[in-house]
Amino acid sequence: MSRRLNDCRLFLSLNFKPLILNYIMSNTYKSAGVDKEEGYKTVDKIKTAVAETHNKNVLNNLGSFGAFYQIAGYKNPVLVSGTDGVGTKLKVALDSKKYDSIGVDCFAMCANDILCHGAKPLFFLDYLACGKLDSEIAAEIVMGMVNACKDNECALIGGETAEMPGMYKPGDYDVAGFCVGIVEKDEIIDGSKIKVGHKIIALPSSGFHSNGFSLVRKIFPDFNEEFEGKPLYETLLVPTRLYYKPIHRLLEEIEVSGIAHITGGGLIENVPRILGDGLCATIDTSKIKIPSVMLELEKRGNIDRIEMFGTFNMGVGMVIVVDEKHAEKVLDLLDDAYIIGEITEGTEKIVLN
Repeated sequence: MSRRLNDCRLFLSLNFKPLILNYIMSNTYKSAGVDKEEGYKTVDKIKTAVAETHNKNVLNNLGSFGAFYQIAGYKNPVLVSGTDGVGTKLKVALDSKKYDSIGVDCFAMCANDILCHGAKPLFFLDYLACGKLDSEIAAEIVMGMVNACKDNECALIGGETAEMPGMYKPGDYDVAGFCVGIVEKDEIIDGSKIKVGHKIIALPSSGFHSNGFSLVRKIFPDFNEEFEGKPLYETLLVPTRLYYKPIHRLLEEIEVSGIAHITGGGLIENVPRILGDGLCATIDTSKIKIPSVMLELEKRGNIDRIEMFGTFNMGVGMVIVVDEKHAEKVLDLLDDAYIIGEITEGTEKIVLN
């Protein structure tokens, strides 16, 4: 893994030797706000753990300008990519000084997207920007990515750490990532096989995941308030659920017609993305198991239910669409899955009853 500290090009393989100058410079990079030593510390803290995510397909060692990943064992492979960030959920983490879940969120938002096409995650790269680098915080965030990558059998092969004083305030961070996966061309899931009568099955979310936090923070300004016997931030910072294992368990057993990752815009915006013309997702909202924290947000913020469904996942992290004959098999394979609707004919892409 090669991590760079903004434009000072920090690489693990760099054998830095100070130049002996015949004059003394009054200004240094550190005096401008970029601490290269803190960048070295960050790399030292994460390099062993990052290497543990690598497999035989990662061809080069840590520190190269680019990362090499070998593709083998496929007949007609198609690469599937996804990029995303954590958004303003970071503010909750920074204000609460709890950073371990943020790296999981970053990875999950990218990897869950490519799962919607039946892809297996191959490798992941991250981008971490800040006003003033703290190696402890940066390492904790990256370690979350490491743990998520391990869960998804994915290699963390590269990253960038950018310390940018003047662009960000000290204490501010931004985190984004990029995931590449692979799927056989004839196994791509794109919703084209969805038909009238197919069942819509929900896979529960672990909470808000990483969407809608601008509204969450407006309604819940005090992250330390008690909610259900613990500080609210503990509920808000539960990491985004990783769906690699349940999704691929299904793909090994049955034909899945469509998959939708329920992120920003909720069911209302994300389910229609996999539907063809003339098809409508008719969903019985009374069957959806809405988390208590979302009900509290709705009540306290006086938010219309339709606005909630158009902003948050409302307890549904992934939607699976299958032929009716496969529906019971899905429920047998995944203990927490449940049916919330079916595909009907209609000009509207989604109807919430």
